[in-house]
Amino acid sequence: MTVPFYVAPEQVMKDRADYARKGIARGRSLIGTIYKDGILLAAENPSKSLHKISEIYDRIAFAGVGKYNEFDQLRVAGIRHADTKGFTYSRDDVDARSLANVYAQYLGQVFTHEMKPLEVEILVAELGSEEIPSQLFHILYDGTVMDESHFTVLGGDSEAIAERFGAEFQPDWSLKIALKAAVRALAGPDKNLASRDLEVAVLSKNNGRRTFDRLGSPALEKLL
Repeated sequence: MTVPFYVAPEQVMKDRADYARKGIARGRSLIGTIYKDGILLAAENPSKSLHKISEIYDRIAFAGVGKYNEFDQLRVAGIRHADTKGFTYSRDDVDARSLANVYAQYLGQVFTHEMKPLEVEILVAELGSEEIPSQLFHILYDGTVMDESHFTVLGGDSEAIAERFGAEFQPDWSLKIALKAAVRALAGPDKNLASRDLEVAVLSKNNGRRTFDRLGSPALEKLL
């Protein structure tokens, strides 16, 4: 009878975390920030068909970095969850906090019990109203949820990008200023990013009920 190979639980968790972080760091980064009239989501993404940023519901957006097939499955599941809840109860009952909790539970379950964790970080953003402020929920590969009040950075060299972006952050800044700061932070000192290299979307109070709007190259060039 063979003796099973023993590995300490702490080492298993550390190995899974290192594996997930390395996979996420290989991807291009994404910034989510609150500006005067809404929420800006900007990512380095030259692909025009594989989107990192998408609409989930009326005032809710989803963004992901890491392995595309894994975070896209989470996006589809989030849309189905929101549609089912809104149809069963009320559209007002669909909110980013509950959706973030669902994602956190799933990611935590996979991280703890599956052999390979999901190599993703995701962001659930909800546009606020006069009574409720806008919200950014940054969810890590292990199910950890971070409620960000001003901005957050996902994927790539996130610490350096967050430092550059934080140095320029202004409360209640305009979309134009926020976008320029995001592009500078994503690019860093070594390269320039043109509109064709970016994927940008907003949740704006000026867009009516469906607040999500994806900014194409002409709009980006005008803002930049």
